[in-house]
Order: sequence, then structure tokens, then C-alpha cells
Amino acid sequence: MNREMLLLVDALSREKNVPKEIVFAALEQALASATKKRYPTQEVDARVEIDRETGEYKSFRRWTVVPDEEHEEPAHQLAITDAKERDPALELGDVVEEPLEPIEFGRIGAQAAKQVILQKIRDAEREQILNDFLEREDNLLTGTVKRIERGNAIVESGRIEGVIPRDQLIQKEMLRVGDRVRAYVMKIDRAAKGPQLILSRVSPEFLVRLFELEVPEIEEGLIEIKAAARDPGIRAKIAVKSNDPRLDPQGTCIGMRGSRVTAVTNELAGERVDIVLFSEDPAKFVVNALAPAEVQSILVDEEKHAMDVVVDEENLAIAIGRSGQNVRLASELTGWELNLMSVEESAQKQEGETTRLLALFMEKLDVDEEVAEILVAEGFTSLEEVAYVPITEMNEIEGFDEDTVNELRSRARNALLTEAIQREESVEHVEEAMLSLEGMDTEIAAKLAAHGITTRDALADLAGDELVELTGLDAERAQDLIMKARAHWFESEAQPGEAQVH
Repeated sequence: MNREMLLLVDALSREKNVPKEIVFAALEQALASATKKRYPTQEVDARVEIDRETGEYKSFRRWTVVPDEEHEEPAHQLAITDAKERDPALELGDVVEEPLEPIEFGRIGAQAAKQVILQKIRDAEREQILNDFLEREDNLLTGTVKRIERGNAIVESGRIEGVIPRDQLIQKEMLRVGDRVRAYVMKIDRAAKGPQLILSRVSPEFLVRLFELEVPEIEEGLIEIKAAARDPGIRAKIAVKSNDPRLDPQGTCIGMRGSRVTAVTNELAGERVDIVLFSEDPAKFVVNALAPAEVQSILVDEEKHAMDVVVDEENLAIAIGRSGQNVRLASELTGWELNLMSVEESAQKQEGETTRLLALFMEKLDVDEEVAEILVAEGFTSLEEVAYVPITEMNEIEGFDEDTVNELRSRARNALLTEAIQREESVEHVEEAMLSLEGMDTEIAAKLAAHGITTRDALADLAGDELVELTGLDAERAQDLIMKARAHWFESEAQPGEAQVH
């Protein structure tokens, strides 16, 4: 009988093209399942071990060592006190085994054993097919729509199946059973019972892969796609760079008479693709990304990672695009927050900023308007800059002598110190739990305290736009800070449930 088992393992391994170890494991599970049926009134934990060389097998009954107070299932649990009496070396979590009389292989519930074995082999087959696909290192799947389930498209490619979830399908395209389709492999779901490949037709990576297929120069490394942004099915932008000075990256990607970009557009349900020339200079890159709009000027704010982009009235609508599409895609492509404004709006903003700085310098440095105007004209935008910019730079300012420079720097430092002391005093009554939140600092806490918000719960009660108005934070950071303030609410709600589980 043992020889027959070895022959069975060998035959199944060859027929299903799976490792023998998988078949052995399936047999052990089937035998263990049949062994458990000997004890219909108990949920025993059984284990079977097959010798890979001889085919002989042994059966064991298992108990897991648990704390005395958790000893609720004697059929497969052993209290730690009883375990110590049996063997002082046993610890919590250890497994105790006792030999059982092996069940006769020929008397196993054949159907149950067969189902276990076949399921294990099917899983192993699917895993092997998946591994073969992954070894090709190809993240683009071309296949046929096999069926549509609740809006999700199941795609079959040879022996591989993948699913395109509804939210990963281009909205205006209608896929039907039998359609040939391409999609990008986003991830692998090994826990899924159905298709294991999760596919997408809306990800920017899919657009990049399509261009790699159509443009051989990309695969050869002569041209690089540096970034991509999409409004699926409507419009997209890709940033390209040439590693060969003889090649025009935009023209190469467009192709003769637009053949290459047209092929990509056809695959994407008519999605229009703008090919943008990449630049290491962020401002120039933004100008390229906003094309065909012409940019008048750009003001870069490194700290906020944002740019004020000035365009004339004629180009403003083009720069914004339909429903803000052009500027949104340009922002995604470049990674910068872009604030579009007209020349008039820019002038008004600049005027307002100048007025603010004049007032700041005149008040904090106790100087007249003429000195404040010189500082603004020289590009100073804060007290920190006046206090800590290299003294050689300030000495070069026409109209300032050395004594004036030293006095201005001294006053600026004193003003900063006074502000710091005031901030510290203003947060003395702020709850420590609020001050210790990730993303919170003394300046933000002081602004909130000035409006009576001194506890974590009070901060948590705010809406995102309220926090933006009170502190001047950007919307994303404000929302993140509020969610961190609310985190303890959810933790306290979860505790009673957790206690019941334990």
C-alpha cells in the first residue's frame, strides 16, 4: 500500500505538473481530515506525516498549550498547569503530540480525500502558472474578456486570469465578453479564490507601458518617460526626456504623422495625450506642462512646494482647461501645487504682500517707511532673513552703512525672541495631548490657543476648512492634523470589542 501511495504521488505530480511536495502535503491533509472523523463528538487536532522515501505514514493527535483561564476546548487545548505536570519544559504556545493508530489508506473517505488533493493541486497549478508569468517580468496583460461580474471584467490570457475592477475601467468604454483588451498588472492577490491578478486600465503606469510598446527608443533607453498623469478616457500628459542629443523625444513619441501617439489613444478609448518635454528646472518643467498656454512669470515657494503661475487673460482659460483639467494634470505631472492667476491678480497679490511686509518691518524693527522699502526692494520677506542672512550681503545694500546693518540685525533677532517667548506663554495652558500630536508645533498651537482651542478634543471637533482659516495651513495638512486628533476616539471605541474577544 505504501508503494501505491508513492506511485500515486508520482503520477499526480507528472499529470498536473506540480512538485511532489505539494501532492504529499495534500495527501497528509486528506489523511488528517479522515483521522479527525474517527472522533465525531470531538474537534480533535490531527496531524499525519508521510515518509517521502518509503511511503510509510504516522498519525498524531495534537494539543496546544494555553493559559488556564483560556482552557475552553479540551479536545485540542492543554492548560499550562496540566502541561507543566506532564513536562516542566513546556511553555505557552507549545504543541504536545501523542501517536495515534494510523488510518488505513484504503478505508479513507475516498471522495473527501480526492477533493482535498485536487484542490491543493489546483492551487499549486495556479501558483505555478502565476510564477511563470511573473518570471517574464511583464506587467502588461493582453487577453480576452471572459465574463462580466458585478461590473468587474474577468480577463483570460492563456491559462492566466485577471480581474479589472469596475473603478479601474475607463468610464466611457463598454467592454463586452469576447473583446480583446490590454491592462496593467497593479498587484497580485494571492489570497483570492478567483482571479489573482488585479488589473487596471486607468493607472498612469498603463499609459507608460503602452508608450514603451509603441516607441522602441524607450525600451532601448534612448528616451525616458519621467512622469505621467491621467484623466482616464479624456486627457493625459507624459513628460519625456532624451538621453541622446540627436533625438527629439516629443517627435519620437508622436511618431510619423502621429502614428505612435494615435495607437496609444485608440487603446485608451480616445484619450488625448499631451507629450511634455521634461526639464530638471522645476519652473521650466511647469511652463512646458501648461502648454499650449503661454506663461508670463512664475514665483516659486520652495517651502510650500507651490508656484504662483502668471498668465495673461487670453491664456488663462487655456491654462486652466475644461473643469480645471489642464492645470490639475500639470500639477500631478510636475508634483508642484500650481496657483494660476492673471497679470492683474498677480499685481494685486504682490501689492498686498508688499504692504504687509512694509507694515511688518516698520512695526517689528521700529524703522521708518524708507528703510522698510529698501528691505522689501532688496527681496527680504521675513524677520528671519533680516536677522540671519550673511552680513556681507546686507553690507552690500546701497544706503545701509555697517552700523545700520548691525542695528537692523539686532532688532530683528530681538523681535524674533520676543515672538518666541510670547508663543511659549500662549501655549502654557494647551493640553499636552494636543501639543504632542504629530504635525503640531508651537506656532500652530499658539494660533489655536488665541481662539480658545487648547485641547485635543476641541481640535478634533473642527472641520478642515475651519482649521485652515484659523492657522493658514494647507487643506491636506489641516485634515491630517484633525484625523490625528480624532484617532483616540476610535481607539477608545474599539477597546470594549477587543475586551470581549479576549
